[in-house]
Amino acid sequence: MNLTDTFSEFKELKNIDRPTMMRVLEDVFRSTLVKQYGTDENFDIIINIDKGDFEIWRNREVVEDDKLTDPNKEISLTEAKKIDEDYEVGEEVSDEVKMVDFGRRAILTLRQNLTSRILDLEKDQLYAKYKDRIGEIVTGEVYQVWKKEIMIIDDEGNELIMPKTEQIPNDYFRKGDTVRAAVVRVEMRNATPLVILSRTSPIFLERLFELEVPEIFDGLITIKNIKRIPGERAKVAVESYDERIDPVGACVGMKGARIHGIVRELRNENIDVINYTNNVSLYIARALSPAKVSQIKINDETKKADVYLQPDQVSLAIGKGGSNIKLASQLTGYEIDVYRESNNEEDVDLEEFADEIDGWVLDTLKAIGCDTAKSVLEIPADELAHRTDLEESTINDVLRILKAEFE
Repeated sequence: MNLTDTFSEFKELKNIDRPTMMRVLEDVFRSTLVKQYGTDENFDIIINIDKGDFEIWRNREVVEDDKLTDPNKEISLTEAKKIDEDYEVGEEVSDEVKMVDFGRRAILTLRQNLTSRILDLEKDQLYAKYKDRIGEIVTGEVYQVWKKEIMIIDDEGNELIMPKTEQIPNDYFRKGDTVRAAVVRVEMRNATPLVILSRTSPIFLERLFELEVPEIFDGLITIKNIKRIPGERAKVAVESYDERIDPVGACVGMKGARIHGIVRELRNENIDVINYTNNVSLYIARALSPAKVSQIKINDETKKADVYLQPDQVSLAIGKGGSNIKLASQLTGYEIDVYRESNNEEDVDLEEFADEIDGWVLDTLKAIGCDTAKSVLEIPADELAHRTDLEESTINDVLRILKAEFE
């Protein structure tokens, strides 16, 4: 029997060491021999993986014709002499066993067992390989795109999965695209190892920084914490133990050269790199970047922080859809509340009240030439009602909110 095809499958398993391959092959052959002869003790198996063939030799003792009791372990003198005239009683005869003599059913079973063991080896190989690579970035080619996940093939032909939930919202992949992602877990699905990749995990961003910033890779700069809203914004706290190294400057690079590649990989995710510090107030102030903080009141017991800012800094601190303040809270571990600093000598742009007054109301006030809080407060309520056609209750609410700013 020629098992060339099955052997070639073994040869393709480059990461399987030779002793393991030989052991598995011999195990399968010996199991077939046990079924056929009741034992495999008196058989020698010679396997040539490179050529894709094998030989099985049976060793039997020569006995007198009338003393033959076990045809598997013994051979009569008459039969032995047919092989070689020089054989004598008590000597050992080795003759080759041909698989074709086993019968079609036995051969089919052998091939099925070999194929099954090959698949098991592949599964074990994939699981072991990627279990040790959790947290690493891998590069692969998109092979299949489904609604809830995509299949990626690595450079060794292994199948990897990236669910939709692990893709950046504006990721768009087509078959044949090259994609980079981090290995986040390896799990079993129907007894088959499943390698899960992610582009939304903070680990992916951390590894990208290691690739782009040599000082991080070398351990001169440490990433203390990362928080992300994938595709929108990320905050990265870094620290250097060498006073001569500016960790933020090193991460950003000359004219943003280093961070630009990371931003592009993450679909233009806005990345704030901040200097880590044990000073909680300073850490929170930095975390709210790009807003400039005027004053912070910390409550360490409740893990809350009241942050006071100039009116023009409030929207910066909150960020689009609240993203900036949300990430700052996650990064520092403090619940942050933002307050406008009241300053009676200054006026406040109406836009600064967008989180308290409906946009259409602000637009109506602007239409009559009122762009600031004081310009509205200077007009009597009844005149405002006449000029804007706003309801009395709406105007009273607006005036109450604006007056509170200057009290």
